[in-house]
Amino acid sequence: MIVLVGYVSIEGQTRKIAEAIAARIEKDGHRAVLFNVMSMAEYALERPDAAILCAPIHAGRYPAPFVDFVRREKDWLSSVPNAFVSVSLFIRSDIEAEQEEARHFPDALKTETGWAPDHVHHAAGAFSFSEYDFFKRWMMKRMAEREGAPSDTGEDVEFTDWSEIDRFVSVFLWSADR
Repeated sequence: MIVLVGYVSIEGQTRKIAEAIAARIEKDGHRAVLFNVMSMAEYALERPDAAILCAPIHAGRYPAPFVDFVRREKDWLSSVPNAFVSVSLFIRSDIEAEQEEARHFPDALKTETGWAPDHVHHAAGAFSFSEYDFFKRWMMKRMAEREGAPSDTGEDVEFTDWSEIDRFVSVFLWSADR
């Protein structure tokens, strides 16, 4: 099976997640085609057999190039086994209302694009302090402190649960092979 792993990444964590997904697909004996949606290039295959898309939430929205890609490809995506990995810091929050908000971000994507993924996984992102400008670093440090998370701006902090990503891909591949 050939699986398109399409992604958009702002500070690099979603790219790392997409790369891990592609590696797991290959480990299971399938072919993964890693595709950065923001490159605006056409992916090399006419019709992969399945697709897993990954995108981060920033300021309450998925990046516009990702939304445009999904809108353009929704009919094809809906015709093959498909999944979506939504990357957000809110999903790891201790505040239930923030977790609930994160769980509903894909609903807004569905409303905006018409695509309803077969499977959705919520992955926690990272504090990529080394990628932030002064203002964003200050703001994210305050957010980390409020959450009781590590807030040393000299080090990036990763919250992604890699074993959960691995499990999600395994379940997806199993169901796509059926």
